Amino acid sequence: MTADGHGRRGRPRAGEQAARRAAALDAALAELLGRGVTGLTMQGVAARAGSSKESLYSWFGSRQGLLAALIERQAEQVNTAVAAAVARPADDIAATLTAIARNLLTLLVGDVSVALNRAAMTSEELAALLLRHGRHTTGPLVADFLGALARRGRLRIDDPGEAFQLLYGLVVRDLQIRVLLGEPAPAEEELSAQARTAVRRFLALTAR
Repeated sequence: MTADGHGRRGRPRAGEQAARRAAALDAALAELLGRGVTGLTMQGVAARAGSSKESLYSWFGSRQGLLAALIERQAEQVNTAVAAAVARPADDIAATLTAIARNLLTLLVGDVSVALNRAAMTSEELAALLLRHGRHTTGPLVADFLGALARRGRLRIDDPGEAFQLLYGLVVRDLQIRVLLGEPAPAEEELSAQARTAVRRFLALTAR
């Protein structure tokens, strides 16, 4: 190891590589938000990140791989937040479910989610990846939480998976598709009100 922290042949350390890769993903997201999926290029991302196209291809393999890495990173952040929410004490079910519902709404109509969903719709591979790391991972996390509440006698449900679908439908309704089609996202206050209403209706149907 040399005095500047690089390897003998001048290669950056693993931590530096990870930081540069993360910076490239940040740059890719900024390009995607600013230019849309059709305007996203490896050259543009490299220029914004202060990196090289060779490094991008080394890290991600292709433009498709870069988009896949963005989807995976976003999904990981979302699922970590959901897991933290359902791990809290569930003494106040309405408050916990409302927090989950509000986070889901904020995510699904946010600029990042909308941009990634639009990108995923350009490719069957990306769409499958988004479903696998998104809905098909987030859903079971919440369903397991609902199932635990049912086993404790707090909810009256037979199938936690179906209960999550009911909750999701009450929360999201047609809002996400409207935003994907270009309608402005509601203000934060409206999203919070919709989350509270959805949870109130869900508990009216399922609470003991």
